[in-house]
Amino acid sequence: MTDRITTLGTGYGYGASTAERNKVLRNTYWLLAMSLVPTVLGAWLGVATGITLGLTGFLGLAVFMGGAFGFIYAIEKTKNSAAGVPVLLGFTFFMGLMLSRMIAMVLGFKNGSELIMTAFGGTAGVFFVMASLSSVIKRDLSGMGKWLFVGALAIMVGGIINVFVGSTAGMMAISVAAIGVFSAYMLYDLKRIVDGGETNYISATLALYLDIVNVFQSLLALLGIMGGERD
Repeated sequence: MTDRITTLGTGYGYGASTAERNKVLRNTYWLLAMSLVPTVLGAWLGVATGITLGLTGFLGLAVFMGGAFGFIYAIEKTKNSAAGVPVLLGFTFFMGLMLSRMIAMVLGFKNGSELIMTAFGGTAGVFFVMASLSSVIKRDLSGMGKWLFVGALAIMVGGIINVFVGSTAGMMAISVAAIGVFSAYMLYDLKRIVDGGETNYISATLALYLDIVNVFQSLLALLGIMGGERD
């Protein structure tokens, strides 16, 4: 969740024409779909090899934050060049690796595969609803940005604390809050594209990808805690 903080824009802009907005939206959707491939590959590799199982506590937090912030910095630096897409896809592979530890834990449940598919379906449903809303809502949502930032920051701090505390109730509360905040972020980010506030499809994809990953992992955590069935 921490990496979403670094992608916040400075606000809306309305200089882009309708054709340019549609092009950014179309390219964003294509790149977003493409980004799921290395994510799945990274998650599969992590589960198959167990390479991330030792990344717990402070070590796991340090690796995740260092890798995430490093990749996001590189994406922002290359977003206007030919290297932007490969760097973004490299980041999504890294995120897949980071997700693999949670996925492996959920797969340890008897109904683990069902829980993963439920989380994936729930995330897809949230995205569909927010994409639909972004196309029909006429109101300027730029004012949401500062409140969402505060919410994301609170979730980040709570998540870091809970890494060391290890509270199940804390994890549930953080997951519920994250689902709400990052679902709203999906609407905010999509509306920015629709309104012409985001004109770079790589930056737009990065923001939406982080929203989706945060909703998915939060749903998966909740489902694992509440619905995991042990043998």
